[in-house]
Amino acid sequence: MALDKSGKLWRGENFDDLAEYIRYFEAGGYPVATVVESRCGECDGRTFRVRIDEEEATQRTCLACGAVAFFGDSAEHWAGTGHESCSCPCGGEEFAAAVGYALFDDGEVRWISVGLRCLRDGTLGVYADTKIDYSPSHHLLSQA
Repeated sequence: MALDKSGKLWRGENFDDLAEYIRYFEAGGYPVATVVESRCGECDGRTFRVRIDEEEATQRTCLACGAVAFFGDSAEHWAGTGHESCSCPCGGEEFAAAVGYALFDDGEVRWISVGLRCLRDGTLGVYADTKIDYSPSHHLLSQA
């Protein structure tokens, strides 16, 4: 299956498809300058369960080794309660993930979008879209 834009929901089969969807989404209405694939820092795994809180702080758990990490600066904003597991409309809860970054002219991060591709049916979506309102923020580019 190649990238399928024909239905209400886009579907894809790889990182390039997810990156195209995130670029189309345009974080905060700004062009996405770069998209980084999420990889586990422990085992280089690329499949995750993802949880989100009401402030759109997002946490991922690697399906290969169980390591837990946060997207962007989510660890600083992670609330003690109110987390929900991300799920696809098909019911799937296992994803490939990527982060899209909209940047200011000076290279600092303006917006972050967390995109997920369902591993069951390939549905693509942006599950968190967060404005970054501090500087320096360039370090966030390495926290996908």
